[in-house]
Amino acid sequence: MFSRTRTFPFVPIASKLCASPLEALYSTHIVGDKPVLVRDFIHSALYHPLHGYFSRRSGSVGVLPNTIKFNQLQGRKAYMRYLNNIYKQSDISWFTPVELFKPWYAHAIAEAIMRTANFSVPLKIYEIGGGSGTCAKGIMDYIMLNAPAKVYNSMTYTSVEISPALAEVQRETVGEVRSHIPKFRVECRDAADRSGWGQVELQPCWVIMLEVLDNLPHDLIYAENQISSWMEVWVERQHDHETFSELYKPMQDSLITRCVEIMDLDKTNTTHSTAISTALKSICSKVYPKPRRCWLPTGCLKLLDVLHEVLPKMSLIASDFSYLPDVKLPGERAPLVSTKKDGSSTDYDNYMEAKGDADIFFPTDFWFLERIDHYCSGRLKLHDDHTSKKGKKRRTITLETSSFMEEFGLPTKTRTKDGYNPLLDDFKNTKFYLSVPTHNIK
Repeated sequence: MFSRTRTFPFVPIASKLCASPLEALYSTHIVGDKPVLVRDFIHSALYHPLHGYFSRRSGSVGVLPNTIKFNQLQGRKAYMRYLNNIYKQSDISWFTPVELFKPWYAHAIAEAIMRTANFSVPLKIYEIGGGSGTCAKGIMDYIMLNAPAKVYNSMTYTSVEISPALAEVQRETVGEVRSHIPKFRVECRDAADRSGWGQVELQPCWVIMLEVLDNLPHDLIYAENQISSWMEVWVERQHDHETFSELYKPMQDSLITRCVEIMDLDKTNTTHSTAISTALKSICSKVYPKPRRCWLPTGCLKLLDVLHEVLPKMSLIASDFSYLPDVKLPGERAPLVSTKKDGSSTDYDNYMEAKGDADIFFPTDFWFLERIDHYCSGRLKLHDDHTSKKGKKRRTITLETSSFMEEFGLPTKTRTKDGYNPLLDDFKNTKFYLSVPTHNIK
């Protein structure tokens, strides 16, 4: 079974909603008089301080009052009924896995850190997008109980959170344990903004990103057919001030061009088979022209660029969706655009309909993520990069969520009476990515 949204596939799909006058008002703040790149449109639709989705719906991330006692539930039906009741009572948009499976999900991450951390220096952890603070509290609880006292006493945990409302929730959550308070702080800022980080941190540290990559801004490129050149996609506001349209320009943006190169999208070969393939594509493009659309994780590239610069010895743990079912938008790595009201989910078939009222989240191409990680660390060189700068080697591995939990967690804690385990059985489309420096120079 696949997890369709941030929870589970029991949420029904409703029909398309019409834009209300209030939504039209918000749309004027998402895009101004000048066209913007798709990534800037998505950033505004999600993070605009007044009109973005996460600003308008600070309660969209749910907090469970109590830990779910899975061993007291009979099986999947009982579990789904339990969740349905919680959602109806709170009208929360979603509960993250770290919330649903607290404290066990965070404990597994803490165990992964403890197995490889260098305890000869103080343990430093950064979490990007800490949600309700449940992950931070769970990790700090685990280290307090299972690590040597000096490790807990000297550790620091910094949450970098763009939402002021969620930042306050995190302080309250972690503050439930008094000894955590002096070790924990929230910095309310954009983690992808280099200016917010200050000086380079030369000590080893850990960076945690749980369901962050899916909400990072992406760019869109477009080609008229199979052989035409890729074009940047921009969004512009129509004369009615309520609707948007796409505008296509030659590729010039540096983030977009670097993403294309890292993905090797325009790779060329002089082999005979490639020449034949090109000729066939040329014929097909004339007989049956097929437009191409490709979504690029430029927000991920920008974020990892900054992180590798300011935290050159960081170890990274990221978890996210590798696949999203029921996506209505066209294009490779297209997002799911969805909103929830009164317990029902509505999916849009056009990302430009998200005007601060809908979540926009993307599947993560973990192969692409690894290439971006190696590129930002200096290990992967682009075709035109002839610099003598030596990159740092990194050990990377991508694991299914079930494999990660079986290795580092306690799966028995999330198992129901009949053996059903939602953490292992319902998150088949999520993965963990681990990346650690080897301290060797190429």
